[in-house]
This record gives sequence, structure tokens and C-alpha cells, in this order.
Amino acid sequence: MSDVYDRLIKLLADGFGLEAPSLRPDDTLGNLEMDSLALVELTVAVEEEFGVVLTNEEVGPDSTLAQAAEHIETKAVAA
Repeated sequence: MSDVYDRLIKLLADGFGLEAPSLRPDDTLGNLEMDSLALVELTVAVEEEFGVVLTNEEVGPDSTLAQAAEHIETKAVAA
């Protein structure tokens, strides 16, 4: 996986108490029990870590970790 994906996994492990070794690219944020508040916190953490803003349409409970990383990477390249 990409550096962005690895950094996202570290962010989820450090900031949300998820166990990095158990996270897979096809895990959805909803399956990881990230509710709406946690998703808002994640978008703030992503903005701080990567300097990009994610919208609710881009990252939501049905988004996979791979999709979230792809959105971050696409926006980071465009910035």
C-alpha cells in the first residue's frame, strides 16, 4: 500500500485506539465502529496530518480505508 495509507492506519491506531495489524484496506469506517462524531474527528485529524479537507461525501461510514487513503492522496497531490 501507499505511504498515505500507512500514515492513515497509524493515525487511526494512535488517535482512535484501533489495532493497526488488524486493519485491512477493505474495512469500512462503519465496520470499525466509527460513528458520525468519530468521522468528524477523523476529518480534523486528516486535515492536520495531511493538510487536506475531506467532505462527508468523500469519507463516510461506507468508505473503505483504501478509498479514504485514495481521496487523501488525490487531494494532497492537487494541493
